Amino acid sequence: MPQPPAPSAQVTAAEISRIAGVTRATVSNWRRRHEDFPAPSGGTDSSPLYDLEVVRAWLASRGQHTAATPSGELRTTLRLRERAGAGTSDLLLLVLAAARCPADDPTGLLALPDADLVKQANEAAAGVADVVPDTEPVRFTAADTTVLRALLLCVRDEGAQTALGILAERELEDSAASGAYRTPAPLADLLARLIPGSPARVLDPACGSGTLLSATAARGARELYGQDSLPVQARRTAVGLTLTAEEGADVTVRTGDSLRADAFPDLTVDAVLCNPPYGDRDWGHDELAYDSRWAYGFPPRAESELAWVQHALSHLAPGGHAVLLLPPATASRSSGRRVRAELIRSGALRAVAALPPGAAIPLHIGLQVWVLQRPEPTRPAHQTVLFVDTAGEPTAAGRGGSRADAVDWARVTEQIVSAWTAYAEDPDGFEARAGVARAVSVVDLLDEVVDVTPARQVRASQVDVDPQELARAAAAAREGLAAAARTVAELAGTASWDTAGASARAWRTATVSDLARGGALKVLRAVPVSPQAMATEAKAAVAGADDGERRPALTSGDIAGGSGPTGQVPDVQAEQMPEIAVGDVLVRNPVGGTGPVARVAGEAEAGALLGAGVHLFRPDPARLDPWFLLGFLGSEANLAGASTGSSTLHLTPGRLRVPLLPLAEQRRYGEAFRHVHALRAEAQRATRQAEETARLLSGGLTGGQLLPRGT
Repeated sequence: MPQPPAPSAQVTAAEISRIAGVTRATVSNWRRRHEDFPAPSGGTDSSPLYDLEVVRAWLASRGQHTAATPSGELRTTLRLRERAGAGTSDLLLLVLAAARCPADDPTGLLALPDADLVKQANEAAAGVADVVPDTEPVRFTAADTTVLRALLLCVRDEGAQTALGILAERELEDSAASGAYRTPAPLADLLARLIPGSPARVLDPACGSGTLLSATAARGARELYGQDSLPVQARRTAVGLTLTAEEGADVTVRTGDSLRADAFPDLTVDAVLCNPPYGDRDWGHDELAYDSRWAYGFPPRAESELAWVQHALSHLAPGGHAVLLLPPATASRSSGRRVRAELIRSGALRAVAALPPGAAIPLHIGLQVWVLQRPEPTRPAHQTVLFVDTAGEPTAAGRGGSRADAVDWARVTEQIVSAWTAYAEDPDGFEARAGVARAVSVVDLLDEVVDVTPARQVRASQVDVDPQELARAAAAAREGLAAAARTVAELAGTASWDTAGASARAWRTATVSDLARGGALKVLRAVPVSPQAMATEAKAAVAGADDGERRPALTSGDIAGGSGPTGQVPDVQAEQMPEIAVGDVLVRNPVGGTGPVARVAGEAEAGALLGAGVHLFRPDPARLDPWFLLGFLGSEANLAGASTGSSTLHLTPGRLRVPLLPLAEQRRYGEAFRHVHALRAEAQRATRQAEETARLLSGGLTGGQLLPRGT
């Protein structure tokens, strides 16, 4: 029996839905209902992969022609490209050439016969070969016509930047690159705005996809220099900047490690912007011990970030500015104390601003922005350093949003830029902004730890807080607490139950498994995402070309904290996540902590996906009342009886038990449980209000803004 051909390319079910122009639910139905649906050719049970050619043949046999977007079709054709592993440099050149052509030229090229298309594509790519670093001569062949047409169509209909992102995504996947992440556009704009004036020459020595250089180009920079250790990132930056920079701007991008092999050793620029790699112990500590760049001290092995700081300063003209995005540990690690001290003493460190978590990857850490200036020999060193703290700003996640959109960029940008602008104009006359910004003298900073963490410096002293302003805030918090307490008292004083009598009521119960078998409810839980799917999503994020919708998900923390859905599910995972509907009962694993363990889904949760660690119970409303179900499923005794483990509890939802009662009686219980739920929610709100009131009063008393009665 002949062996089947090797898979030409493998696609996920989500990609099949894009190819066919249907929803993921439709693909799932095809898999269940049609015995001839292609069998998986790889992946796992929870995240299968399918042979692309077999899938296409199956779709064609059913008359289901492709309805993919141009970007989706480009992704598919890249998988099928016969010159697998050849990279995408030649295609990057074609993107640049196509984008430079008049608007109707791509349409004309698409109409050409295959042989003429290949010839024109080779000539067009060769004409711009000097722009992209380290490219081989372009030689498209007849085997490339499918991908050439898909690329031209994507450029024409969705733009050159979209095509660039897809090509970078594919090459990063082939190279197994990791640890490189795209700087969000709002953050790039913020960093660019911290450079005073209008710098003409700008360098990014770890340019990645070029977001920071693009932001400076938008503000008028005319000479743009970039370097990156990943060839695909350097090439993408070169093409992207050439497309977006103003006419006449000079773009020079090189490949290589800037610390070990600086491609611009003699370059002096007006400004440096950089989001360098973090925590790199293999940055060249041993071979660079006597490098002339370490004017402020030799960076220890664990302080690669301070090596990047000094690299940036070495490329600046006297008086030029550098802005770097750094992890918070750089400001406080003991190993970097000597270098930090010299940066402060010399006047090179001008400002440190703390960002809220979610500003950039890693999302759970509040990164920091360092503003530096190369000292001018003829001017005295600066005597203060500005600190701005926005790490405590309210986020969308705290208001029920997702972490991806957590940062209020307008507010954060205004606070940092306005404080820096005012300070840069008059450092000695800068007026502190309570809890947000403060200028600290060099003498005060040069202590035994030299900690430049903004929170430590901004909040260390309360003397700058206006007593009247703090008193008004404390009074408003106290009034809010009193209102919350009244609501709790009203709910607590309203009885919605009667005494059972001399003994507790007994009833027959059934397990959730029994109820599910009888059709009274369904039990759903999110399927863990496979490592392959996570890797695909991560590489799309690196390339900045993830065009799938990110949907909110309700997490166990949301249930405990009483918030809306704050989780986020990428496109490649969404098909495995159940969707929440109004009336669903949601129960989190009883892993300790405080807060509710169960919730009835309302309109705020409807449409969100079920997050990890949450069990979904969907009752038949003709047989089970959801609030009745919530009360009994969430009871401590019930959860304890259905959980196993000691330090970590694992809930087995099928073992939970529910009383067998008529629907009318269930509804009476449901109303009582609804009342208890409202009481708990209001009590949580009152607790939070009490903590805020206590914080304001304690800070005012210890800071001298508030005085005890009778003083």
